[in-house]
Amino acid sequence: MSDVLDLQGEAGEFEDEVEDDEQNVNKLKERVKRRKGRGFRGDGTAREDIRDYEAMEADAGDQSGPGPQRSVEGWILIVTGVNEEAQEDDIHQKFADYGEIKNLHLNLDRRTGFLKGYALVEFSSYAEAQKAKNELNNSTIFDQEIKVDWCFVKEPKRRGFRGRH
Repeated sequence: MSDVLDLQGEAGEFEDEVEDDEQNVNKLKERVKRRKGRGFRGDGTAREDIRDYEAMEADAGDQSGPGPQRSVEGWILIVTGVNEEAQEDDIHQKFADYGEIKNLHLNLDRRTGFLKGYALVEFSSYAEAQKAKNELNNSTIFDQEIKVDWCFVKEPKRRGFRGRH
């Protein structure tokens, strides 16, 4: 949440009242507008592209609890424990059996040129990603065990303090 101070050209009225600091602070607080999110317009509404991004879909099954969360374009799995000598083709062959891979990202170490040990695999459908996650978790690539999990996960809903003991 961001705080925005909008004085609308009325800054002069605060300069004259130096002795009453508490009243000045209260006046400033009244003028602060709280807006949630990023990229809001001048009227306080969020831009459409930001609103769409922040409304990322989750699994259609259980909306209330924690679980996988859809990215902007698809369902992304993170693969850890990848052998540093593995290539993009090795990862692609392993995951292509479970559906069409929309995107595959491997991070390389600049100094050595080898993999950093993880990869991101994106599927367009939840079912394909779920099947790949379930069947490839704890499998091996180049005799090294890999772990497969969701890249984005919803947090459990928090219950606010309501003043009851």
